[in-house]
Amino acid sequence: MIYGIQCLRSPFMKEEFIRYGMGDGLRILTGTAQLAGAAGLLAGLYISLLGFLAATGLTVMMAVAFGTRIKVRDSLNQTLPSFFFMLVNGFLAYKYLLLVLNDL
Repeated sequence: MIYGIQCLRSPFMKEEFIRYGMGDGLRILTGTAQLAGAAGLLAGLYISLLGFLAATGLTVMMAVAFGTRIKVRDSLNQTLPSFFFMLVNGFLAYKYLLLVLNDL
């Protein structure tokens, strides 16, 4: 959720998206998707399918972020958080999927 807010409001994030070669529209879309994903994870505590969809979406988003960091040749310290959060969201997606399958 914090990253989504930063995407929408932080001047630093505006500069980062320029550095990535991405426009302002993509920054706003990313921030909004991050906020929606965070809301979906919370909703997933009550509706497993929403949690699964949100975690899967965030996993894909973090995989793209990881690829972008590699593309712009960021340092290992700059790149690892996206990889870590990709793994965390992938794990959450798996756990939510098990809950969805149990609900069937």
